[in-house]
Amino acid sequence: MAALEWDDKLQLDLPELDTVHREFVDLLAQAEQADDAALPTLWHTIITHTEGHFGMEDRWMLATGFAPDNCHLHQHQAVLDILREGAAKGAQGDLAAIRAMIPDLANWFSYHAKTMDAALVYHLQSTGFDIHAAPTALPVAAPAVTGCGCAA
Repeated sequence: MAALEWDDKLQLDLPELDTVHREFVDLLAQAEQADDAALPTLWHTIITHTEGHFGMEDRWMLATGFAPDNCHLHQHQAVLDILREGAAKGAQGDLAAIRAMIPDLANWFSYHAKTMDAALVYHLQSTGFDIHAAPTALPVAAPAVTGCGCAA
């Protein structure tokens, strides 16, 4: 059984985010099954995908008043740093380090999606934010959302 499989508990009812999350779950399953020759390239694919995924969420947060130093953004940066560290270890031939990260990443993602991302979706829906017409930033007078919660 894969470290993480898609199920309805991961669905957040925001199609753009659900699609990206499902893609991530699929990529992680592919990495788990990859042979040694394919793993480093697939890991880089996961990094690129995750950069886009987190960048999308980060833009939404910043556009709806989250403070630039909120813990959700910090968590994204920490995970990207860890993924890049895995890539560096893989480049040195240490594929066991990448393989060891997969179940931890699966556990982290499941929790993160059900908590922080679910709160973000609630926040976006409660503010009426249109992700397709997202401004690049809020007006200066808007109060920032701080901490790990949402402004609901």
